This record gives sequence, structure tokens and C-alpha cells, in this order.
Amino acid sequence: MFWWPFDRPVPADREIDAFVTAVSDAGVTLTGLNFAAGDMAAGERGILSDPRRTGEFADNVEVAVGIGERLGTTGFNALYGNRIDGVVVQEQDELAAGNLALAGRAAGRIGAVALVEPVSGIDAYPLRTAADAVAVLDRVGSDDVRLLLDVFHLAVNGDDPAAAISAYGDRIGHVQVADAPGRGEPGTGDLPVAALLEQVAAAGYRGRIGLEYKSTTDDPFGWLARPADTTTPTGGTA
Repeated sequence: MFWWPFDRPVPADREIDAFVTAVSDAGVTLTGLNFAAGDMAAGERGILSDPRRTGEFADNVEVAVGIGERLGTTGFNALYGNRIDGVVVQEQDELAAGNLALAGRAAGRIGAVALVEPVSGIDAYPLRTAADAVAVLDRVGSDDVRLLLDVFHLAVNGDDPAAAISAYGDRIGHVQVADAPGRGEPGTGDLPVAALLEQVAAAGYRGRIGLEYKSTTDDPFGWLARPADTTTPTGGTA
């Protein structure tokens, strides 16, 4: 899953072409792309629930899906957005549902899905657990919008990844892994990542697995040397 690579929701055509060319020339597939999420370095985590930025998000959806169509992208992460002081929570949630429905329709045109992710580390971000995200999916009411299950974020937020998979396995559209605590590769923390991946597969998930950990060993992919694995890991950015 690649963060939005530009400094604004609608970059110039030449910037888009340069990015598409760079990915293609690298010989990789861009399997996932975040929609524009605001100033991530400053703590923003999405613009789709911000009433002041509805037009920006709608414009960005078309740009992002256009990039994805050129690069074979199958998932678009729509970070929900932080709570905004002075804006009624219900207004934010209703706006978010409408914008997510729009994103799902656009993604669906190219055989992809929009994704909703619980995130840790930002107090103002309202989606902390799998249940929080699934409540949003229920408001949207579209199979084109699905759960992004990141086992690290869930664990750090006190949610049980195994319980989340049991409850919502049929709602998952993408899976990301890192061990917790520390966000290192599997085996560096306390999470039973291999068992969680087996559980995801048993629940029917056949998509890619994003490896969103910070390498701490000389062989960061050593844990993957398991011939019985049934899922297909892919790289990603945190």
C-alpha cells in the first residue's frame, strides 16, 4: 500500500505520468494506493470526513483510480479523517459514508475496492478497532468498500486480531502485517502472525498480504520460508 505520492490531491498530468512511468520501469505492480490523506507528517489522516474538503476528495478519487487503472491497482485506502473540533460527529460520519460510497463506485469500475482502516497513534482518528471500521462499512452498504485489516494497528489499539478475523473475515479487502510491539517483522514481537495468516486464509481471504514492518534483521524475509503458506505476500509502505 503506497501513500499518496503527491503534495496535493490533483497533481499535474506530467507528475502523474512520471509516477506511473517510475512504477512501470521498476517492474513492480502497484497493488494498493492511498487516496490523498492531507498532511500526514502533521498528523492528518484523511480528508473524506472533512466538510471543507469534499470537492478535493471527489477530485482525488478520479485521479487515484485513473492511476490505478494504468498500474493494475486493486485496493485504494481511504483514510477516514480525524475528528474536527466544531463539527458535529454525525455530520462527519454522514459525509464520510457518502464519500466512501463514491470511492467504492469509482474503484469498482476497474475491478478494485475502496478500503477503510483502523489506525493507531493518532488520538483524533476515530476508527480504532475492526468493529469501528465495520460500522462504517455498514453505513456505506456497498461490497465495493471493505475492511483493511492491519494486525499491528489492531493490536496496538487493544483489539484482538484473531477475534476480528473470526467476526469479520468476510468483510476483509486487504491484510497488512507487522509484529507488535515495535512494528518489526514477524517474530520480533508478541503477535502470532503466521497463525493469523492461516486464520485469514481459512476465512476465505485470497488477496495479497502487505508487509508493513520496519526491518530489524539481516534477513527481513526469512520468516517467509514456509512452503505451506497459502497467501501471497507483497511489499508496502507504512
